[in-house]
Amino acid sequence: MTISKQTEDTRLTLALEGRLDTTTSPSLEAELKHSIDGVTELVFDFEKLEYISSAGLRVLLAAQKVMNRQGKMVIRHVNDVIQEVFEITGFVDILTIE
Repeated sequence: MTISKQTEDTRLTLALEGRLDTTTSPSLEAELKHSIDGVTELVFDFEKLEYISSAGLRVLLAAQKVMNRQGKMVIRHVNDVIQEVFEITGFVDILTIE
């Protein structure tokens, strides 16, 4: 998985490419811990994300909990496969998906 990071004032955009799974989720978790301080808007761009596992969902849930306290989190450009995972797991009710 590749993580592309863009910061604009207090907005952090992370574009993910590849697979967010047990192997790659620790790198996203580390990036978030390093970058999320002072962020009031966290945007995930999933345009090039092909797959997400339960480990990836766990990282998103942890990020959502942090952003509930300090701002908002949005996920954009979700493909049909990942949208189905979000629907089956009930994450559509927890996350803001555009």
